[in-house]
Parts: sequence; structure tokens; C-alpha cells
Amino acid sequence: MANQKHLTALDRITIENGLKNNDSFKAIAKKLDKDCTTISKEVKKNLSVRKTGAFGRSFNNCLYRYTCKERNSACDNCPVMKSQLCRSCTRCIYECGSYVEEICPRLSKPPYVCNGCPDMKKCTLTKHIYYALEANKKYEERLSESRRGIIITQDEINHLNELLYPLIAQQGQSIHHVYIHHKNEIMFSEKTLYKIIDAGILKVRNIDLPRQVTYKKRKKPSRYKIDSKCMDGRRYEDFKNFIEENPDMPVVQIDTVEGTKGGACLLTVHFTVPTFMIAFRREYNDAQSGL
Repeated sequence: MANQKHLTALDRITIENGLKNNDSFKAIAKKLDKDCTTISKEVKKNLSVRKTGAFGRSFNNCLYRYTCKERNSACDNCPVMKSQLCRSCTRCIYECGSYVEEICPRLSKPPYVCNGCPDMKKCTLTKHIYYALEANKKYEERLSESRRGIIITQDEINHLNELLYPLIAQQGQSIHHVYIHHKNEIMFSEKTLYKIIDAGILKVRNIDLPRQVTYKKRKKPSRYKIDSKCMDGRRYEDFKNFIEENPDMPVVQIDTVEGTKGGACLLTVHFTVPTFMIAFRREYNDAQSGL
């Protein structure tokens, strides 16, 4: 394996596309230059559970939904017709005493999800689906939470309260001043001390720090840096100048039409001379899906 880096959003899109194509974990891992166990763990950890029905059919995952002939108290209180078939009922799975959940055997073995299953559109069982965008969001949330926590015991909290509250809240001393003169009594660094106070763990609050309340919240730096030089010769003014210099040059216009932000979209290609347009469906509006 080439590296041990975390999976990226593009890696997860590759995994989702591979699952849709019924590729094995080994085949997907080969594309990403990862171990197949990495792909397996990623899918099982970040899959999404959906309790949805199918087209024209409500969600019902009871094992006896096709053969059940019972009519009990759950059916007596049902606002729908009592002659309704159990497989169409949405209440019996919660109220019927004979309910037994049916679990699709596909979910207990690789690929552990319904992606690529030919029966998914007509299945009324609980579905496990791997969505790349949702999986990446779960990963980022876990990563943020793991780095956000502060390890501190109750005894340490009590000790800091006894030491800091009189000096900061009552006497108006700064954290830096307190830290310099009581460094041996404080078991954390000065930066961590600021984080503990900001988290609201101690009796000392940000309002007790005169300078802290005047600071504006820091803006998160942009994740992607774009070199402005990459736009040289590619602006609309450059295009108009090129057309003026080459009036007989045929023009092809390419655009993207989005419905739901982050969902599937259309890549349109418009040939201006014969006034002809074609469109291609893309699962995501990114560079990889346009290849």
C-alpha cells in the first residue's frame, strides 16, 4: 500500500460508484491503492440506514407481511380499511404482537449495503446505503469531535476554580499574569487554560476576561487556495476578443444545470452553429464525474 492517509471525499465518491457497479472491495481498493479492509471498515462505519418503502409501497419489514392473516387489536384501531393487506400496512410493524423483523441477507456479508442491488427500488425492508457525501460528513464530524475534547478530572476543575476565580474574576488579573506567577500550580499550558475557560468548564467565564470579549471570532481559512494566474486567458473578455479575431470559429458552450445542491446534475453541451444541444447526467458536480 502506498500510504496510510485518510480517505478523501473523492475517494469516497469512488467507493460509492464502485458499490453501484457491484465492484468488490478488492477492486475498489486497487483503484484507490488502499487495503481492502480499509474499504470494508469505511463502508460499515459510514453507511446510512433508511427505513423507506418502494414506489407505491410503504415501508414494511415484517417477515410475515405476505402470509399474515391475523386480525387483532392493532387492526381494529387502524384508520385504514380492515381488509387492507398486511404488506401495505404501516402500523402493524409497531403494534402487532406477531411482528418479526426480516433482515436482508445481503447486509450481513460484503458489500454490507444495498448500493448496486437490482431489487432496491422495489424493496420494502430496512436499507443500508453508502452515500459518499454523508459518509464524508460523518468522518469530518468525528475528526472534529476527537480533537475538540479536553481531558480534565473533577479534582483538577475544583483546584483551578479555587486558584483562578479569586485572581481573575474578583481581582481582575489576566490569565497570562496568573499563569506566570502560578505556573507550578497549574497543570495545563496557558493555551489549554484559555480553551478550558472558553468551553465553560470553570467558574471563570469569558466575560471575566476584559480583552477576550473584545476579540472577534476567527474566520476559518479557506480549505482550497486558488492561484489567480490560472484565470489568465480564460476570462469572458478573452473569449470575446478571440471570437472577434476568429469570427468563423464554431463555438461550443458547456454549462452545468443543478437541481438539488450537491446532488445529481446535467452537463449540457450546446453547439451554436447547428443550434443543437446534448446533455449528460452526472451524479456529482465535480471534476471526476466530468471525465
